Amino acid sequence: MNTNTALFDGIAVFVGVVKSGSFTAAAAHLGHSTSFVSKEIKRLEARLGVRLLNRTTRTISLTDAGRAYFGRCEQIVIDAENAEQSIGELQETPRGLLRINAPSSIGMRYLCTLLPDFMRLYPELKLEVEYNDRMINVVEEGFDVVIRVGEALQDSSLVMRKLAGSRLVTVASPEYLAGHGRPQSPSDLEHHACIAYTLLNNPATWEFMLGGQKSRVQVMTRLLCNTAELQTAMAVNGVGIARLPYYYVERHIDDGTLELILNQYRQMELGIYAVYPHRQYLSAKVRAFVDFMVSRFQGE
Repeated sequence: MNTNTALFDGIAVFVGVVKSGSFTAAAAHLGHSTSFVSKEIKRLEARLGVRLLNRTTRTISLTDAGRAYFGRCEQIVIDAENAEQSIGELQETPRGLLRINAPSSIGMRYLCTLLPDFMRLYPELKLEVEYNDRMINVVEEGFDVVIRVGEALQDSSLVMRKLAGSRLVTVASPEYLAGHGRPQSPSDLEHHACIAYTLLNNPATWEFMLGGQKSRVQVMTRLLCNTAELQTAMAVNGVGIARLPYYYVERHIDDGTLELILNQYRQMELGIYAVYPHRQYLSAKVRAFVDFMVSRFQGE
């Protein structure tokens, strides 16, 4: 027997003929012509080298070989139909495992409060959530959705949907400012202890805009780290000046543990994005998660 792609040719037609009792009825059920059905059965018998059906002008009956073959083929067709049905259900109802990756700053600030509501909405979903701040390869690492903070992706093979926008702000604790003075211009940062984020292309180069004029300053880095949590903790404890997304330090600004500095300058605008591999045939679980996040972030 051939093991190439022709292996399954004719099986569904053969099962359809046996179940319906005639070539004509099978053709109507399968949406083909009677001549097509007849040719498929002949090709199948030729490939197998056996007669499967005894035919008269009005009736068909299974040969011994046909009866044995039908017993196996019927289950193959049932399994294939069940597989298609299960895939269709996955496309309609969010279920199964959803693998999510997000920066720790987004995870601690938003996902911890949003995911319980999401899981209550979709009880047939299981989640696997990973927080880290490195750049994730969505496809190679097998994630369904990755949350990213930054500029728009250049990789056209991925789909990016914006959840929200934010901006970088420069902050320091009242204690640090009392002891070291408040910077009045970006160039003053050259003489201050700064806390920089290592995953940026140029961690120690900070850009500011005022009245259409861009200034780029090389800051003095006392601490380099790769998490917003550590940057924030160090800034709150007076180690130095940090530049962070506003959404992440907003609560510290509100409670007075951090103060905005150089706020008259416009700084880098950031997007918060959901990134996933495909737009076509998007699974129900990914669509549900992204739509949920968009609605909640827009509410924020």
